[in-house]
Amino acid sequence: MRNDLSLDLPLDQVRTLLAVVDQGTFDAAAAALHVTPSAVSQRVKALEQRTGRVLLLRTKPVRPTESGEIVVRFARQLARLERDTRSELGMSGAGEPTRVTVAVNADSLATWFLPALARVPREPQLCFELHREDETRTAELLREGLVMAAVTSSPDAVTGCSVHALGTMRYLAAAAPDFVARHLTDRPLAIGPLSDGPLSEALSQAPVVVFDRSDDLQDAFVRRLRRGGHGPGAGPVRHAVPTSEGFVDAVAAGFGWGMVPEMQADALLRAGRLVSLAPDRPLDVPLYWQQWKLDSPALAAVADAVTKAAAPALRN
Repeated sequence: MRNDLSLDLPLDQVRTLLAVVDQGTFDAAAAALHVTPSAVSQRVKALEQRTGRVLLLRTKPVRPTESGEIVVRFARQLARLERDTRSELGMSGAGEPTRVTVAVNADSLATWFLPALARVPREPQLCFELHREDETRTAELLREGLVMAAVTSSPDAVTGCSVHALGTMRYLAAAAPDFVARHLTDRPLAIGPLSDGPLSEALSQAPVVVFDRSDDLQDAFVRRLRRGGHGPGAGPVRHAVPTSEGFVDAVAAGFGWGMVPEMQADALLRAGRLVSLAPDRPLDVPLYWQQWKLDSPALAAVADAVTKAAAPALRN
């Protein structure tokens, strides 16, 4: 995204578009901006004429088009730069914190990410707004301009963003001992000479714990056990537990097997509450830090803390 976009687009129109997207309707945006709904409509139409693109879908609530997302992202970046400039000039309100919005996957949030944020310097004062999302979808929040940075599994930089490798989060196929006794003892757990072995057959039928309906780690693991990586994934009995801690607790309680982050599994394995189903077959998910290309001291401080904390926490 060009940094000189503000020279081509009237800033009042850009800010108005952002208000409409954030508020959901033209009327609500008008109230927030203290102008008439007609003025809001005229500004948005003028911006669309200037760009030669439809920027909004007139639904309820309104939604930005792909072109609209680009302008919305620019509007949020502009607002961020304005706040940073005001802060450096001493023009911020007394005690007003700098807000930093970040999208992060649940497993990182439950393990290494909050300690990373704790390392961010206390001055200037920051206010974190975290959006929990699957690592395969956090980049979408960046693309839509809803967050300034994201922990993502995508190495492909979102337009207007930089990307930096953080490391790899390792997952282990695990289950409770009583679950193994009930569902897997009639088959040897060791993987045979062929990838399409007893373990993959057993796991494709046994109950499984998933994070939500889009969680495909368990399916990917079962397919990896087979030659060619094809065939059915995990079993049809799926318990959905949409928190990282709850997911691990459900596996340890014997609801089903699941792919447990190594950082959460280690203590439970040592205590005998979990059994590793395939110690030599971990599933590694690379993680990346993507952020807006902005000269923002607040964002730079967060990025520095996150990358330094990720180095010892994640595998290289």
